[in-house]
Amino acid sequence: PEDTAAAEEKSTDDNASTDKAEEATEETTSSENNGEANKIAELEKQVKDLKDNLLRSLAEQENTRRIAKRDVEQARSFAIGSFAKSLLETSDNLSRALDAVPEELRHDHDHHAVLATLYEGITMTDDGLTKAFTKNGLEKFGLSGDKFDPNIHEALFEYPDPSGEAGNVGQVMKKGFMLNSRVLRPAEVGVIKAP
Repeated sequence: PEDTAAAEEKSTDDNASTDKAEEATEETTSSENNGEANKIAELEKQVKDLKDNLLRSLAEQENTRRIAKRDVEQARSFAIGSFAKSLLETSDNLSRALDAVPEELRHDHDHHAVLATLYEGITMTDDGLTKAFTKNGLEKFGLSGDKFDPNIHEALFEYPDPSGEAGNVGQVMKKGFMLNSRVLRPAEVGVIKAP
């Protein structure tokens, strides 16, 4: 009986040791699982951050590319601006020369052949310059009767005119010019005021 009691006590001790070992193994496995879960969560966060950074970098690249393209297009469109400005005075002088020839003498080849021929030559030169302007995106504007617009007209004076509508352009002193829809020089005008 003593042997049986000792055997039972030893068996109980072995069972207790086995239970403790199993608990320790479970705790180790549980802590290893928690450690692995933490590592996985950390790696997933890193992947998410890297993916976010990549998408932001790609968006920034696309924005830079789009801005550069727009800048190149604008530079191309307005590169001739200073050159065109220098020719505006020439265009004004040709217009003044055409206006200086009296209406009745402009086509009188019989009595005033030299003046009529000069008028035709100036007209052809003005037409050629206007075509060159148009080809390069430069257009004249500013006619009597246009509605006054401070964005494209420069009012030099106001005057009463019962035959015209108040707020309209009555006289054009200098034509205006636009380069690719941007005002290069405003038209210098006289505006009709209310009587």
